[in-house]
Amino acid sequence: MDSMVKQGAAKTRILDIAEQLAQTRGFNGFSYADIAKKLDVTKASLHYHFPTKSDLGRALVIRYEGAFERALEEIGRSKGDAWQRLQSYMKLYDVVMRNDRMCLCGMLAAEIATLPAPMRGELRRFFKTNERWLAEVLEEGRRQGSLSFRGSAQDRAGVLLGALEGMMLVARSCSDDRFFRNAAKRLLADLKPDGAEGRPLVR
Repeated sequence: MDSMVKQGAAKTRILDIAEQLAQTRGFNGFSYADIAKKLDVTKASLHYHFPTKSDLGRALVIRYEGAFERALEEIGRSKGDAWQRLQSYMKLYDVVMRNDRMCLCGMLAAEIATLPAPMRGELRRFFKTNERWLAEVLEEGRRQGSLSFRGSAQDRAGVLLGALEGMMLVARSCSDDRFFRNAAKRLLADLKPDGAEGRPLVR
């Protein structure tokens, strides 16, 4: 049991470092040598847990997706209307920006042509999951009157998801996370039936 716990802890440390590197440099911007240096271990020990970088990358996306899905479930259990749930959703991205990182899957999407096939499949699943969740919230909000928009909820969900990921890239390129918060606030305001600004994205 102790051995299993130690192995689990080692995997977690490796994934933590790899995630930080991928969110700041991209998947192709780091190697096992970079992780080994930060952890003060040998590259062989990394290969023991993740034989290939493809294995590591797929594990990264699966873990990130799992954490995101748990966050979505928590938002779904919270009180408040659909607009408030969208606000909470956008805060997930803002927290990442405040830590000087990018959404892991958004960062990886920019490199998708060079990623291993297993990683590409997991990436698509991440975005489909988010798009589906957003569409459900949007449809509920329009039905209840807390949201107003043209077109299908599915189309609007794709627009929101793409806008959020794109705004993160622009904000990072400008080294100004306020750009993201201001743009996200505008996105939310545009969904209000009366066009009201609503509460700020982050207090």
